[in-house]
Amino acid sequence: MALSDFYDSHSDYKTRLALTTIDSKKDVVRAAGAALDLIKNVEVQAIIGPTLSTQAKFVIELGQKAQVPIISFSASSPFLTAIRSPYFFQATQNDSTQVNAISELVKAFGWRAAVPIYIDNEYGEGLVPYLTNALQAVDARIPYQSAISPSATDDQIVAELYKLMTMQTRVFIVHMFPSLGARLFAKAKEIGMMSEGYVWIMTDGLTAEFLSSPKSFSH
Repeated sequence: MALSDFYDSHSDYKTRLALTTIDSKKDVVRAAGAALDLIKNVEVQAIIGPTLSTQAKFVIELGQKAQVPIISFSASSPFLTAIRSPYFFQATQNDSTQVNAISELVKAFGWRAAVPIYIDNEYGEGLVPYLTNALQAVDARIPYQSAISPSATDDQIVAELYKLMTMQTRVFIVHMFPSLGARLFAKAKEIGMMSEGYVWIMTDGLTAEFLSSPKSFSH
């Protein structure tokens, strides 16, 4: 649609941009394979994507070797910022930009501790050091870090939630993919962790999905 609008306004442009779309199915291996196919066989001049931070690392390496620019509009992990490649453009805000807002919220309500609950991969781990520093700056401690596997079963999620219930801290900061987040909140509601006295703070990735698809969290 953007291309159509652009060429409608610039009808004198003779060069036309051709888009080739491949769905990686949110899989790391498929994303790397798709990027390799686009570079070698389609001979693209740039790649827009991938959507996930976990996919981006491998695609960036392929783009670096082939000297093909990689432009990601949604891979937001701070880990990607450390990849110093002239062929990678992180066209979105880094996840670390939101930690000060979260810590100020914790400070404003006078909470003295908070537990991060994050997906156990590069996307989840990337935010934790920045969040830890931001909370320490407002004198809030992190007594425990809850890392949940992307492939965790419902029983494993419930077991981790029960562990959290035994702790004194009732403030949780959730940073994970929406698919896992929806399951986490569903199980937390089932066992009574959405009742008065509990605080749940979602990071941007989850909040954006909640606003765009509220039904996915309604259960």
